[in-house]
Amino acid sequence: MKQQAVFTKEAPEAIGPYSQAIQVDGWVFASGQIPINPDTGEVVAGPVERQTERVLKNLAAVLSAAGSDLAHVVKTTVYLSSMDDFGVFNKTYASFFEEPYPARATVEVAALPKDVLLEIDAIALRA
Repeated sequence: MKQQAVFTKEAPEAIGPYSQAIQVDGWVFASGQIPINPDTGEVVAGPVERQTERVLKNLAAVLSAAGSDLAHVVKTTVYLSSMDDFGVFNKTYASFFEEPYPARATVEVAALPKDVLLEIDAIALRA
């Protein structure tokens, strides 16, 4: 049961003492992604749907580097800065996944890094 760190330049670098993801025994545990453009290192400004799109592209890049993809995600946790954004977020989120959708928890939080509107982490099977 050897753990292997995952790193890709196609997603933002970790801004703390953690890995973008860890692979172990056919599983990928992806750290939370926020809407940072990996090319510029800047937060993607704009409404929650635009930030959701960037977060899920970042997450997809990390999963790809680990030999997985969004189709193999079994669980996500979504952190929203406001549940008022839930409906709009949900529409964008749904456009990145197909049935059967991953299990998911969605919680409202007081604050997120860099004052972004959301963060998403995931657990996936390797493809």
